[in-house]
Amino acid sequence: MTNQRSFKNSTFLFLFLFSFLHLSGCNSEKKQSKEESSKVEKNTYADQTKINHAKGFTITYHSNYKIVSILSPFETGTDTSKYILLERGTARPTGLEEAQVIEIPLRSIVATSSMHVALLEFLDSESIIIGLSNPQYIYSAKVQAMIKAGKVVNIGRDQGLNEEKLLEMHPDVVMAMGGPGAKVDHYRILAQAGIPVLINSEWIEKTPLARAEWVKLVAALLNKEKEVNEKFAKIEAEYARLAELVKEVKEKPSIISGLNTKDAWFLPNGDSYMSQFFRDAGGDYHWSKTKAAGSLPLNFESVYPIALEADAWLNVGFDKSDTKANILAQDSRYSDFKAYKSGRMYSYCGRVNDQGANDFFESGTVNPHIVLSDLIKILHPELLPEHHLVYYKQLK
Repeated sequence: MTNQRSFKNSTFLFLFLFSFLHLSGCNSEKKQSKEESSKVEKNTYADQTKINHAKGFTITYHSNYKIVSILSPFETGTDTSKYILLERGTARPTGLEEAQVIEIPLRSIVATSSMHVALLEFLDSESIIIGLSNPQYIYSAKVQAMIKAGKVVNIGRDQGLNEEKLLEMHPDVVMAMGGPGAKVDHYRILAQAGIPVLINSEWIEKTPLARAEWVKLVAALLNKEKEVNEKFAKIEAEYARLAELVKEVKEKPSIISGLNTKDAWFLPNGDSYMSQFFRDAGGDYHWSKTKAAGSLPLNFESVYPIALEADAWLNVGFDKSDTKANILAQDSRYSDFKAYKSGRMYSYCGRVNDQGANDFFESGTVNPHIVLSDLIKILHPELLPEHHLVYYKQLK
C-alpha cells in the first residue's frame, strides 16, 4: 500500500515537472520567436514605396534586401524575372537561386533608353550613369554635359551592346528595355560575368501614371523611397485634379492621331497610355474602345472618313521643323481634313534638341501631369488659360 502511494506521488511529481518544463519551454519559444520577430521588424526598411498604378513590377521589403519581380518582361509568355536588391556588404538570403543579385544602393548604371535617363534624373541621380545606348539621342542637358566630359560612354544599341566594353566597365547594373522582340538570352554573357541585367518593361503599361510609376523601381535601387513617395504623390494629385477639371465639359472635341507612314497609319489602341491621355484630356477618340494596347495599324482608306471630320489632329510629325506644308507634301489628301483647314494640328516636338532627341519620350514620361496639361490646353483652352504648351507645339 505504501509503495502504491509512493508510486502515485512519484507519478504526480513527474507529471507536474513535465507540465512545468513544457510550459516553460513554450513560453521560452514564444519569447524567442517574439524577440526574433521584433529583431526582423527593427531591420525592416522604414521607408517603403507602394505600387498604385503599374502592373509590370512588384517590390517586397525584407530585413536587409528587397525582392523585385518584373512580370512578363519580354512578351506575354515570358516567365517573371526576379531580382534580389541586396544591401551592400550583407549576406544573400537563402532561396531564389534563379534570381539575379543587385547590390544597393547603386553606384553605377548603364541605361539603354532615354526613358531610363528620365527615371534617374527624376531622383537627382543621373550622376551614376556611366554608359548609354545611342547617347546622342538624350535630351537632358545634364547628361549631355556628362557625355561631352567623357563621363558617359556609348555602349551600342540595346540589341547590339558592346559586351567587351561593358565587361570592362562592370557597372552595378545594366537597365535594358524589355520590348517585343527582345530576348533574355542576349544578356546571358553579362549575367555570367556578374553584371546583373534589369529589364525595364514600362512599355506594357496602359496608363500615363502607370508608366511614370516605374520611377519607384529606380528609387528602390537607390534607397530613395521617401523621396519618390513625396514627389510622385504630387504628380498623382495634380494629374487627378486636371482629369477632374475636364469631367465638367459638355463637348468633347474629336481627335485623330499620327500620320500615314508607308503602308500603314499607326494609331493608339484603346488600352494604350496615349488613348488614356485623350480620355483624361476630354477628347473623343474614335478607337478608344479597342481592347488592345500599343498601336493599331490601319490603311489610309480606313482612317480617312474619321480624320476628315476630326476637330483636332494630334501627334502629327516627328521632326521639330515639321510644318503644315511639310505634312501636306507627304500626301495631298491631308488638305481635306477639317483639322488641317482650321490649323488645329499639334506635334509632340515642343522640346527637341539639335541632335533630334525628343524630350516627350524622356522627361515627358515622368511628367504625365504636364503632358495632360498640354492636351487640355489644346482641346479645352478655356480650362487652363495660363498654361503654355511644353511638350506639344502647334504646326504652322
